[in-house]
Amino acid sequence: MTTKQLSSLFVFNLLFATTEANANARWYVVNDSVMGGISNSQVLYENDNLVFTGKVSLANNGGFASIRTPLDVKNQNITRIVLRIKGDGQTYQLRLRTNEYMDGAAYTHSFSTTKSEWLNIEFLPEDFQLTYRGRLLEQQPTISFKEIKQLGFMIAGKQAGEFRLEIGKIEFKN
Repeated sequence: MTTKQLSSLFVFNLLFATTEANANARWYVVNDSVMGGISNSQVLYENDNLVFTGKVSLANNGGFASIRTPLDVKNQNITRIVLRIKGDGQTYQLRLRTNEYMDGAAYTHSFSTTKSEWLNIEFLPEDFQLTYRGRLLEQQPTISFKEIKQLGFMIAGKQAGEFRLEIGKIEFKN
């Protein structure tokens, strides 16, 4: 399958060539410090990969670290998202939001990593659950990928200690 490379991180099918998505390079760190925790993280680029790294602490009722970026897929007919990732054996979440707000509900799906191995993981809309601050919401509408406004990654679930997730590719496919 032919793809068009818009940046080293985001790849889109040529079918999207008429309305290219905005692959914004501004990533924001949001850690449990917003609620008194002391976890820390950073996002950087190494060897053409995005690297999300840091340390999760359970002190002060903390326990999560995350990164996110604004994204405009321009209402394209996206049916799946494919990640190429290399982790540390821990579990992470892919988090999607359909608004620009920094707080509020997010569509989440957890995925496991294998230490030091590159994996390709495919996500479908029905894989995601709507959550708010770690709690599953009662109503569970299926996300429409064409409405994604933010994309992010999180480590949580009482996984204290050092972590490192490399993201080689985020690909939107129809």
